[in-house]
Formats: sequence, structure tokens, C-alpha cells
Amino acid sequence: MDKRYPNSVANPFIRRPWMENNGAAAAAGGQTGLKGIVAGGITGGIEICITFPTEYVKTQLQLDEKGGAKKFNGIADCVKKTVKANGFFGLYRGLSVLLYGSIPKSAVRFGAFETLKTQMMDHNGQLSTSGKLLAGLGAGVAEAILAVTPMETVKVKFINDQRSANPQFRGFFHGVSTIIKQEGFMGVYKGLTATIMKQGSNQAIRFYVMESLKDLYKGDDPKKPVPKLVVGVFGAVAGAASVFGNTPIDVVKTRMQGLEAAKYKSTVDCFMKIWKNEGPAAFYKGTVPRLGRVCLDVAITFMIYDSFMDLFNKFWR
Repeated sequence: MDKRYPNSVANPFIRRPWMENNGAAAAAGGQTGLKGIVAGGITGGIEICITFPTEYVKTQLQLDEKGGAKKFNGIADCVKKTVKANGFFGLYRGLSVLLYGSIPKSAVRFGAFETLKTQMMDHNGQLSTSGKLLAGLGAGVAEAILAVTPMETVKVKFINDQRSANPQFRGFFHGVSTIIKQEGFMGVYKGLTATIMKQGSNQAIRFYVMESLKDLYKGDDPKKPVPKLVVGVFGAVAGAASVFGNTPIDVVKTRMQGLEAAKYKSTVDCFMKIWKNEGPAAFYKGTVPRLGRVCLDVAITFMIYDSFMDLFNKFWR
């Protein structure tokens, strides 16, 4: 029993000193989380319009299988054949799907991260190593369940549909209604396990690297501002780290969400069949276009997001 608080054992309901600011901390966490949701949503819409063509090429290469079904011989060939067949805007096929999904995805991601970060910070406003990883993991899992899985499933099916001789989707809403009609509501939740694994590891890596690099830059002054160009560089590094860390999961997720997903019994079965039929190198298909897209994506995302958060912190009390 602590001598400073003689009744602490006898009365388990006594208010402890460390409980005094719980209400204020919860309110601050809620405000920060709300700012993160708004800033994240705006950021997601801007970012996807800039980076979508690289996402399109990455998905096409990941859907490409060996043998007679193979359609492309690399990034340049994919771009050339797509533009020749469908014009420049063929590279934006499926954009509406990601645009509708990127806003809530980014909003959930940053809102969840800011909320978790506020709860895990120490009295100096710093996150521990485990705190950075857990906050990022929580943000990734939240966005996977609430936004990413249905968005990614529809996007992959749209791009996969374009590869067929007779495309059946005439637009976003027609495509979604067709998928639900043919496969039920869970048809847009294909690859949920793989997506949770991908997004959870993605955001754990990205937020950990980003927060660690920011802490390193700030040194002993936690209030030292980080220039937006430096934030962009840190974001590119964080993006590259996540690509090398989880591209195999991304390949499995893409296959599980394609129009031929029925040939895989589960995420594990998909992994084993890719390994057996195509070899380990298949798990890094699309790495180069994904690396380019993700580095640019994460750099732009964190620069835009930090700019909006700075603005909100100044005017949104």
C-alpha cells in the first residue's frame, strides 16, 4: 500500500492521481481524431487522382499469369497496349472506384491513427516503439475492414473485367450491382483476411518509419517543425519500406479479389498455388510499379495531410 494514499487498498474505487486528466485526454483524443478524419479524407481524394495510373499498371501486372494467358511484357508494354486499345484514359479505368473509396479509406486510417496515438503518447507527447507499431497496425486494420476490402475488390474486378474479351461492367454502380447480384454482398469482401494482413502491416511499417524519422529530425525538441519537403522524403522512405515488407501479401490479396478468385479455396491455398505454379518470384510481381506508386503516394499523402493538420491545429481549437 502506498503511504501517500493510505485508503488506496481499502477503497478500490478511490480516484487515483493519474485519473485526473482522463476526461481532458479523451476530449483531446476525440478532437484530434476528428481532425485526422477530415484531413485524411481530403488528402485521400487528392492523392488518388495523382497516382492512379501506376496503381492500374501494378494491378494488371499482378493479374498476369505465366503461359498463354500472359498479356504484358513489363511496365512499358502494359502502358503501350492499354493506351493503344483504350486511349490515355484507359490508364484511369477503375478510378471512380478508388476515388469513392480513397476518401473514407484515408479518413479512417488517419482518424484511427490520431486517436490511438493520442491514447498511447507519454507525458512528453512521444510514442514508444511499440506504440508506433500498434497505432499504425490499428489504423491499417480499421481501414481494411471499413473501407479498403470492398474498394479493392471492386477495383480489381473492374480492371480484371477490362482484360476479358467482352467486358460486362458499364460503370461503377452497374459493376457493383452486378457483383452483388452474382456473388452476394460478401462478393465485395473477397480477400478480407489478406487485406487485413496487408493494410495492417502496411500502416504499421509506414507510421513506424514516419514517426521514427520525425523524432530523429526533431532531436531533443519535440515541438520542432518538420519542413513539408522533408516530410515528403520521409514518406517516400516509409512507402519503400512497406513495399519491400509486404508485396507478397499484396499479390495474394489481388489474386483473391480477381474474377478468377473462385479457383482458390482460401488465402493460404492461393499462396501455395502461386508458390507451386509460378515460383517465389511471382510474389514480387508488380514491385517496380508499386514501388514508384507507393513512394509517390505516401510522400504526397503525408505532405498534404501534415499541411491540413497544421492548418486545422491553427484554426480548429
